[in-house]
Amino acid sequence: MRFSRRTEWNTETTELTRALEARRRAALPVLDLTASNPSRCGFQMPGELLQAMTGAEAQEYDPDPRGRRSAREAIAGYYAARGVRVDADRLVLTTGTSEAYSYLFRLLCDPGDEVLAPAPCYPLFDYLADAECVRLVQTPLVFDERWQLDLAMLEAAISERTRALLLVHPNNPTGHYTSQAEAEAIFDICRRHEIALIVDEVFLDYPLIDVANDVVDDLADQDAISFLARPTDALVFVVSGISKILALPQMKLAWIAVAGEEENEVTTDRNVALERLEVLADTFLSVSTPVQVALPLWLRQDKAIQKEIAARIRQNLATMDDLLARQATRWVSRLRVEAGWYAILRVPSLETDEEMALRLLERGVLVHPGRFFGLPGWLVVSLLTTQHEFAAGVRLLLEVVAARAAETI
Repeated sequence: MRFSRRTEWNTETTELTRALEARRRAALPVLDLTASNPSRCGFQMPGELLQAMTGAEAQEYDPDPRGRRSAREAIAGYYAARGVRVDADRLVLTTGTSEAYSYLFRLLCDPGDEVLAPAPCYPLFDYLADAECVRLVQTPLVFDERWQLDLAMLEAAISERTRALLLVHPNNPTGHYTSQAEAEAIFDICRRHEIALIVDEVFLDYPLIDVANDVVDDLADQDAISFLARPTDALVFVVSGISKILALPQMKLAWIAVAGEEENEVTTDRNVALERLEVLADTFLSVSTPVQVALPLWLRQDKAIQKEIAARIRQNLATMDDLLARQATRWVSRLRVEAGWYAILRVPSLETDEEMALRLLERGVLVHPGRFFGLPGWLVVSLLTTQHEFAAGVRLLLEVVAARAAETI
């Protein structure tokens, strides 16, 4: 039987995954510093979460391809509370951001076309691009006091088949914002090369005041704003959803916002994009009615869950900084983080990041090797882990790295 080449992925489990499965089968403890599913991290969900989905309205089926008007207006209200004006008619609902990417790749690309994506980034993009017969072209982010785009290399990577540039703002896992200066340069590049811009903003509600690295509140005023609030005549699509905003990945609702309101030369492109997205959405009609009905109530409670998550993230970051400062020899340090749920750790180059992750797992600490995100040589840890487990895991991580360094150096 012949299968599509687009699904010829390497599905062999990694050595780290096999070691983790073996450890769990043996009922050995694991301090999980990779936990990123908020539904499993001990947060208090609203008591009426499911009640909001049980009324008579939730049992009706009157599909709107772009999503129920009440749900789209609730999303517009979510942005309005943040000082961003979004027209509900410029929103298209999807079951998740993965489906949103699928729609946008289909909208913008023919088979074999290219989408640029700065790396490091979340590895899911490779699979989504393959599934739509799109080639993902990665361009590097560079670190010089903070992460930033290499705009020259990005523009040099554009070919006659490039159809879009994909940004994550703030980035996952680096946790950096695309600065206003970078955004203006990107708009110019997209306009000159006639390519679209796709911006993933799922972590936008989780800024961090990184005092240890001299990041101050002013950052939010200059860089930590939605691309929907940045005037441009480029064609821009913003993707977000309740997986991160409300810590509800299980409820499966996201959206595409087509940016721009003013009349200009790309207005026609925006209108055509919305018309075509509506046809795509109408083809699948995949968004659950009960979830759409419940969304207005859920979004009214966004501040409560975000406050709880923000407190966890900042406490864990403070704990990590305290433990890093207490090292007898500073073998481990972390990079500046501006937002999001992850921290990137610099460790001695004694072995590969996969080998170090395996060594840590042997002692009961699970971390992401940086290579998972296209960041070889580093370790990545989640800041969502419960505070007691996080502190214990970081202590043991520092102990293992120090012991390994003592053996080698």
